[in-house]
Amino acid sequence: MSDYVIEMINITKKFPGIVANDNITLQLKKGEIHALLGENGAGKSTLMSVLFGLYQPEEGYIKKDGKKVIINSPNDATALHIGMVHQHFKLVEIFTVLDNIILGAEPTKYGFIERKKGAERIKKLSEQYGLSVDLNAVVEDITVGMQQRVEILKMLYRDNDILIFDEPTAVLTPQEIDELMKIMKNLAAEGKSILFITHKLNEIMSVADRCTVLRKGKCIGTVNVADTTKEELSEMMVGRKVEFSVQKPEITPGEVVLEVKNVSVASKIHKGEAVKNVSFNVRQGEIVCIAGIDGNGQTEFIHALSGLDKVKSGEILLKGKNITHAPIRERSKDGMSHIPEDRQKHGLVLDYSLEDNLVLQKYWEPEFVNKGFLRRKNIRKYAEKLIEQYDVRSGQGPITICRSMSGGNQQKAIVAREIDKNPDLLIAVQPTRGLDVGAIEYIHKQIVSQRNSMKAVLLVSLELDEVMDLSDRILVMYEGEIVGELDPKTTTVQELGLYMAGAKRNVGENHE
Repeated sequence: MSDYVIEMINITKKFPGIVANDNITLQLKKGEIHALLGENGAGKSTLMSVLFGLYQPEEGYIKKDGKKVIINSPNDATALHIGMVHQHFKLVEIFTVLDNIILGAEPTKYGFIERKKGAERIKKLSEQYGLSVDLNAVVEDITVGMQQRVEILKMLYRDNDILIFDEPTAVLTPQEIDELMKIMKNLAAEGKSILFITHKLNEIMSVADRCTVLRKGKCIGTVNVADTTKEELSEMMVGRKVEFSVQKPEITPGEVVLEVKNVSVASKIHKGEAVKNVSFNVRQGEIVCIAGIDGNGQTEFIHALSGLDKVKSGEILLKGKNITHAPIRERSKDGMSHIPEDRQKHGLVLDYSLEDNLVLQKYWEPEFVNKGFLRRKNIRKYAEKLIEQYDVRSGQGPITICRSMSGGNQQKAIVAREIDKNPDLLIAVQPTRGLDVGAIEYIHKQIVSQRNSMKAVLLVSLELDEVMDLSDRILVMYEGEIVGELDPKTTTVQELGLYMAGAKRNVGENHE
């Protein structure tokens, strides 16, 4: 019997213009949590997609329990008890939780689906692993953290022993991340073997047994987590030392750029309001952060602010101009830039090329259009400048289709486009979600440089470290209301957590 449940030997996988995996060997022991660490685009997801049967390698082979296996499709992987939770969930949004979990593996009798039987099995599994879900809820109505539980239950329902988690915490709140870490430890204790793709060093240090590091498609090495440090791992991953702290000079804020007056936004889920009577200002030269647990109205508020949704009541002023009901393009032309929460839904046209995505906010300007025709040469030149400046990595440069890029490089492309507009107000929602330490360091510097050049920045983040490091002022949103204003210099993560959970408020104060 082999020591390893899975061995990926000398795997090479190529795409046009890029070797995504270059002769990589990875070995997974039974009952271990094995982290796969690397920058965005290092080849982590590609390697796991090879194991799950989504891609076929040009070279190399896979062994399970010491025997060579052929995995031509996810069905082959499932038959070998290999399951995967993808970074961007593979759920049918209009189906219920129950239907999503049993989809493709429905228990039937005389040709009819036995939902009750499926539900009973799922209830047992959710109790066994501490994964409570509402089976009757429709997937599009539940939080991202809940959707992830559905994905995990989908794997367990299919009796998978080898579980692949692709960036599982990229979209979770700190509380949900703690929950997930407990769940992963429970799964490993029950004899499941876990491959955990991430670039969050704290998570590796807290749950992983061993860690394999990839850089630019090559395997740098495998280490025992107990014998290494965050600094050593980050250097293996990026190839240089990384600054973990954010440097920010003292600045006296200037004039008010954004003024929000008594804004309320209707909820799409229930009859009440998702945002209730919110008022605050953001001035030149300051980063104001809206902190809160996911699902407390931040998304609806930002959608109303950026023009994606309507305001129910109240006013939004940008540099003194009332933009409450202005269309999105007008807000953009008036000096608002928006790095959206969901990069794939609201940030990019995934089937457009990188160059077309980079010029989306400017293509009507004379530099890029002449008598109704796009000036392709100028667009290419502009895209090449941003790609170099923001280190956006892609297989075919400006003509790369955005869908084929790694999540982190998709994010860098959006940041490049929005900051290059030279906005008066930068709205950044989860700007470093799913990014590696090198990219986070870079984007934090970009945001701080906006502040230093006297721009107004409104940041929305679920990452408490990011909130504390970047903000000049913190506004905490709970159940659609601003329940507190905190100074990052004088508050603690624990106090911030209490406000976020609704256990504390200092509402009577002014948020100007």
